[in-house]
Amino acid sequence: MILTVTPNPSLDRTYELPGLTRGTVLRATTDRVDPGGKGINVSRAVAAAGHRTVAVAPLGGPEGALLTRLLGEHGIEAAGVPIVASTRINVTLVEPDGTLTKVNAVGPQLTGAEAEALLEAVRIRSAGTDWIACCGSLPRGLPPQWYAELVARSHRAGVRIALDTSGAALTAALRERPDVIKPNAEELAEAVGRPLATVGDAVKAAEELRERGARAVLASLGADGQLLVDGTGTYFGTARVQSVRSNVGAGDASLAGFLAAGGSGPAALAAAVAHGAAAVQLPGSVMPTPADLDLSAVTTTPDIPLDRPLKEPAP
Repeated sequence: MILTVTPNPSLDRTYELPGLTRGTVLRATTDRVDPGGKGINVSRAVAAAGHRTVAVAPLGGPEGALLTRLLGEHGIEAAGVPIVASTRINVTLVEPDGTLTKVNAVGPQLTGAEAEALLEAVRIRSAGTDWIACCGSLPRGLPPQWYAELVARSHRAGVRIALDTSGAALTAALRERPDVIKPNAEELAEAVGRPLATVGDAVKAAEELRERGARAVLASLGADGQLLVDGTGTYFGTARVQSVRSNVGAGDASLAGFLAAGGSGPAALAAAVAHGAAAVQLPGSVMPTPADLDLSAVTTTPDIPLDRPLKEPAP
């Protein structure tokens, strides 16, 4: 069972447009609303794979009530922590060539009591959990050390932690030695304070984060693939993708695949790559089911192409 923690969840509204022209009235060809937030996306992918998952999140207002209902429709048990403010709504505009324009709301501000209630909800629901996945930005009212406190408490309870966040929250949490962190290339560059131009640069950055406390680093490099750097070695995974429809939630799907496959080693990396590749070929933030996965299109290797330039260098 995988428990997810999403401190700043959302309702994700996606519009597919024939084109995006500023200052005009646009009519969508399709639209959808999905439960959103990085941890909730992980729960959706875990549930789509047929595994049990519980989603812990602060939920408020009619938006929070709708989010709870949508989670139930996805087969996810919602462990909502009531808050006074309303859950945020994010909007994604998708053009025919796959270009995305995202508008993310800032989200509610949590009180000190609500922040502590969130930690307590994780403690109560973590019994029998294989992994806790803590994902996304921290809402207003939660200090950067909040994730570090969550990692420390969870480790004292004997539960493994996967952390997908960035900036000061990631830096603060490293000292508590999260079992897995999952940065993308931009977050990896930010964490080490230098640009990444090659796969080798990404490997060095991941190794540095391990030296600073992370037990394993699963790094998403976009179209270039994914890296896994842990105590057993370094592995590189890629997949053939026919066409990209939407990359919203693809990294979250990757983390779900990785954890559901055990959370370590090249087999888990292959599952992560397969989930991410499947997700980018689906609309909006739809999470892949087992029928969408194509492991035959995935390649993993310990022979890292260190000199390969990144298609999307991280500044």
